Amino acid sequence: MAGKDLWKADHMATNQLGIDQLFIALAGFDWGADASFLAAIDALVVAAAGDPDRSRDLERRFNAVLAADTSRAAKEYACRRLCLIGTTASVPGLAALLGEPEHSHMARFALERIDAAEAAEALREAVGHLSGRLRIGMISSLAARRDAAAVPVLAPLVRAGEPELASAAAFALGRIGTTEAAAALAAADDHTSPIADVVFDARISCAEQMLADGDRPAAQAVYRSLAAACEIEPDSRRERAARFAARSGLIDALDDT
Repeated sequence: MAGKDLWKADHMATNQLGIDQLFIALAGFDWGADASFLAAIDALVVAAAGDPDRSRDLERRFNAVLAADTSRAAKEYACRRLCLIGTTASVPGLAALLGEPEHSHMARFALERIDAAEAAEALREAVGHLSGRLRIGMISSLAARRDAAAVPVLAPLVRAGEPELASAAAFALGRIGTTEAAAALAAADDHTSPIADVVFDARISCAEQMLADGDRPAAQAVYRSLAAACEIEPDSRRERAARFAARSGLIDALDDT
């Protein structure tokens, strides 16, 4: 949409209903009701791009929707828009929803995308006090952010004894792909573990991420370690695939010389 059209949509929305009225409508919104007014709010969000004052005003209004006794539909809509304009100011309101099963997914979805250290910190803190699927969700979001500061939080979980939790933590470390993450995975690499294959795959992912980031020496170190562990003649298709992955990765990590 051209800039003139955006201004026109914004102007029309403000004149027809007014911003206050639009957000009153949002506070009372639920699935199945007339949602046509949401297009006007969308236009306001887009038109506020590059205008810090207008973005802050909209952010404040969306945070008020999160804090109020509003429907799941209204909160989800607010979370989706905070993905676009959310800042540090939105972190407390979103963090407060992380422990609520109905709202946790969309709250962490927004926190994944807010470019603020406080957003990552909120997710790390949630890992410490949540359990079950909600906790695994926080780990998934830390993986999506590639939050290097989460490595000390995730490393103990790989050896936690709960296969689903340990697998999620291993996957996240592989996505983070730092030397610290690689060391944590190496320390947890036990062929007798029920998640041994998951840890191996995570170490491969870690090396791939290092290579993508341009850190060839670190990637080579991981691949060499994995290749050394695969020297025994493989007995299964899985073992053959592991050895092939380790050796192929090492070749990819070598420089032109």
